[in-house]
Amino acid sequence: MKILFLCHAFNSLSQRLFVELKQAGHDVSVEYDINDTVAIEAVDLFKPDIIVAPFLKRAIPDEVWQNTPCLIVHPGIKGDRGPSSLDWALLNKETHWGVTVLQANAEMDAGDIWASHEFKMSKSTKASLYHNQVTEAAVSAMFEALEKFQNNQIDPEPLDYSNEDVRGQLRPLMQQTDRSINWHEDSTETVLCKIRCADGFPGVKDHYHDRELFLYDAREEQQLTGNPGEFIARCGDALCRATVDGAVWIGHMRDKQSEHPFKLPSAMVLTSVAENLPVFTADESTGYRDIWYEQDGAIGYLHFDFYNGAMGTEQCQRLRDALIEAKNKDIKILVLMGGKDYWSNGMHLNLIEASESAADESWKNINAIDDLALEIINTTDQLTISAIQGNVGAGGVFLARAADLVWARSGVILNPHYKDMGNLYGSEYWTYLLPRYAGDKNAHIITQSRLPMGTKEAISLQLVNEHFAKNIDDFVIEVKDRAKQLSYDENLKQILLSKNQQREIDEQQKSLQEYRDNELQRMHLNFYGFDPSYHVARYNFVYKIAKSRTPLTIAKHRRISELYSVD
Repeated sequence: MKILFLCHAFNSLSQRLFVELKQAGHDVSVEYDINDTVAIEAVDLFKPDIIVAPFLKRAIPDEVWQNTPCLIVHPGIKGDRGPSSLDWALLNKETHWGVTVLQANAEMDAGDIWASHEFKMSKSTKASLYHNQVTEAAVSAMFEALEKFQNNQIDPEPLDYSNEDVRGQLRPLMQQTDRSINWHEDSTETVLCKIRCADGFPGVKDHYHDRELFLYDAREEQQLTGNPGEFIARCGDALCRATVDGAVWIGHMRDKQSEHPFKLPSAMVLTSVAENLPVFTADESTGYRDIWYEQDGAIGYLHFDFYNGAMGTEQCQRLRDALIEAKNKDIKILVLMGGKDYWSNGMHLNLIEASESAADESWKNINAIDDLALEIINTTDQLTISAIQGNVGAGGVFLARAADLVWARSGVILNPHYKDMGNLYGSEYWTYLLPRYAGDKNAHIITQSRLPMGTKEAISLQLVNEHFAKNIDDFVIEVKDRAKQLSYDENLKQILLSKNQQREIDEQQKSLQEYRDNELQRMHLNFYGFDPSYHVARYNFVYKIAKSRTPLTIAKHRRISELYSVD
């Protein structure tokens, strides 16, 4: 079928559905919902059989839904309506939630139901829930709805609140007053719940003395206590704030009135507070852990759970130190686990934007990532595996490919390109790694396309070695099982010997330093050259400047020649 996506932005759910539907053989094009005129024009140009709205913030124009079937992906159970579905589900501590695919009509979220899939809720953030359970349920529900639509199997189910299985209700937009924190009354669990239901947008509005802040990235503290509402400790860039029965770590904040009114690590937002707090080192029972190591026999697991997958200079340096320490352990296999929501998204653009010199910080950041990639490539005594639990983008993709093997959870989305960030050239030794593992032809396809990639395509291009398990917990279990089997493999010594011999041959042909120098020469022009494209693109990304038009790479209906085609 010809399917037109109408969406506010090409977010993670939209990308996953785009990949899945194209892989299933559908002809898919995307249009950003800028205004009614643009939407109507897109329909006239593409003439779709059906329109899918995976992420929309306003009603579809009457002229569109009255003439073309429109399926809305709503992150709620049957009968749930309103723009704050997940917020309310988390705040109300629902045990089960779901995704409903319904047909657009004159009333928001009140159309006939084509499919609905439910899932168990977890104590995670709204963003994490959206990236994982919601996305998986949406894929299943969308394919069910499209199959019914194609086969004319049944008529969709009218929304009827008298039906027992319709448990949802119309809820208003959640206001900040609905999740406002009372530090002198709210328990740790309540504080965590309120912050999680607003993470990553819009955050929980809060006040500290005379400052209005928005809070994100909250984690429970197991030991520390103090006067409710007061900051009592620092761990890295996270700050610990006391509740009536314990404390929470707050990793990120936003101060709309500051010079840098976007999300930043808490210690950067409240610098004067952070400077006077006792410093704690994170372990299993206390502190804010973003890097930790586990060992099971001959296998080491290095976790790095960075907020939104962004890796700043200091984070890369700490991760490299942890990697070196892990390599000195008595292990045969080292698994790089990343985080549950993101493995890595490369450079930390918010930190770069907030620095005194964006060019200088960009240069420091890319060199720190390169140092980390080099340490992975030059691992001689262990077999290295990148275990991609969550989505991965930009330099993070090539950092993962620096390992000997790349295993990905089925359903993760890869965005292995830099071009949308002002035509960045990129580094992380990709000019060595991609030809080495994927071949020259595939390397060109990987770097020149600006489209999201699923795991099946990534395997066909040899960017990923294997994919398995859609559920994160199942994926982690299977990663450990497979790693254990490899550790028992009698050929492992020969595998390591062959790997090191190949590295020596590669080094003689062209040194890693040469690859790095050539990449960074191009990156230096991006950062310090006359073309400001990277700095403009970064600013627009950090300040969330809405795009004025849909990129031609995804707006197939707007391409005027084969010049723009990446198919």
